[in-house]
Amino acid sequence: MHRFIKILMALLLLFPVSQVLAAESPQEARHELMEGVRDAAKPVGEMLKGERDFNAAVAMESFQTWAEAAAIFGDLFPEGSETGFDTEARATIWTDREGFNAILLAFGEAVDAAITANPQDLEALKTAAGPVFKTCKECHEGYRVEKDD
Repeated sequence: MHRFIKILMALLLLFPVSQVLAAESPQEARHELMEGVRDAAKPVGEMLKGERDFNAAVAMESFQTWAEAAAIFGDLFPEGSETGFDTEARATIWTDREGFNAILLAFGEAVDAAITANPQDLEALKTAAGPVFKTCKECHEGYRVEKDD
């Protein structure tokens, strides 16, 4: 019975990831995944700006969403997915794959460090989330086409 519960919990944790992977194309899957990353960034950003009260559980939930994204995001850029589904991916992802992979690795490491830090107040959240947002910015600057909204 104990083993069954562990397996069930693992499957439940993978459910959001499996929804992304079930998307019709890598372009669509990465778009959906990044929407989740963006949505998870909103409450953390609001806390950092003083627009929302600090909430450790919400911060950790966001960090977990980012960790799930970090685990699969790099796999969603196979050759041939440079165009389509109104992708925001720059060609530099494929021409500078080493640099792109390095930023993805840095993002994953920053998220892991934030989870390990388990911030319990706003100052600790600033310290934990800062490197995560820095890697997001670096990736957007080098590997994402900014679309007009």
